[in-house]
Amino acid sequence: MTGSRSGSLPRYILQRVLLVIPMIWVILTLVFIVLRVAPGDPVSAALGGKLNDEALDQRRTALGFNDPLIQQYWDYLSSVVRLDFGTTFSDNQKVLEVVRDNGGATLSLTLAAFVIALLLGIPLGLVAGRYRDTVPDVVIRVFGILTYAAPIFFVGFLLQAYVAKPLGLPTSGAAGVETVFYMERDGLNKTHVLLFDVFLSGNSYYIEDVLKHLLLPALTLGLLICGVFIRLVRVNILQTMQSDYVEAAEARGISTSKVTRRHAFRNALVPVITVIGLQFALLLGGAVLTESTFNWPGLGQRLVEYINDRDYVAVQGIVTVFAIAVVLISLLVDIVNALIDPRVRY
Repeated sequence: MTGSRSGSLPRYILQRVLLVIPMIWVILTLVFIVLRVAPGDPVSAALGGKLNDEALDQRRTALGFNDPLIQQYWDYLSSVVRLDFGTTFSDNQKVLEVVRDNGGATLSLTLAAFVIALLLGIPLGLVAGRYRDTVPDVVIRVFGILTYAAPIFFVGFLLQAYVAKPLGLPTSGAAGVETVFYMERDGLNKTHVLLFDVFLSGNSYYIEDVLKHLLLPALTLGLLICGVFIRLVRVNILQTMQSDYVEAAEARGISTSKVTRRHAFRNALVPVITVIGLQFALLLGGAVLTESTFNWPGLGQRLVEYINDRDYVAVQGIVTVFAIAVVLISLLVDIVNALIDPRVRY
């Protein structure tokens, strides 16, 4: 029995890894189909009016868009396996280069937003569960509903209008012009993630500048999923407080606050970890609107630009990268959840 249980974790991880393959295949297929059923063709959409009909047809042939659909599908899957996501029409860049140059800004924004969501959502959910059906509980629940339901661009505009100026916070870009210039001049952009690079540089001015630019976009995006964590923690605190071992602890004279902190709170974190993968997908979707609102130089902002330019290849490549990232993050979360909660493996 012991050997069977000890082997369950590797077996669970293997099963999850194997499931990733069909998940990615389904996502890639959906991306391919959705973009192919759109009216027109990508070459005409991006270059129509710039080239004559003969030149457009030559370009379509060269790029394989005149091939049978099944051949296009096979070429698409083959290129993704080789990590070749194509070359953009509008600026003739490899999609992977666009991801490398702009993905760091999206990563910084997403991670900062996630930290803010956890720092707000978990304590507020704990308070709401601890003081059920009281004024604090009602206020916190209403706050969670509003932050989740409010349009993200509207929240961003409110923060820009009423928070940025009183606190002296910037409302556009990822850093000041001076910081960007000197970071590039001194060769300090080593990781392509500005947030990491400024900390590695050790320059307090650069660090402060980047954090100031990051605060409002991260807060806007973090509020989007803060309500999810509030509800999750609150519900699980209430369930845990009604369990037998909590009643036994209280019967031994342990105070309710101690029971809440030592027992109920820990168990309430398990479902939070479970839904991290799903919330990461929500954050990536919200990042597109957040980056547009704050002119944040990330993948979401570039995606909007490519959509406006009707750059079919760029949109397909970036959406594919987003989809694969979500699947891999979900896999990681499943593994971490299995390590924390052994019940998941069985």
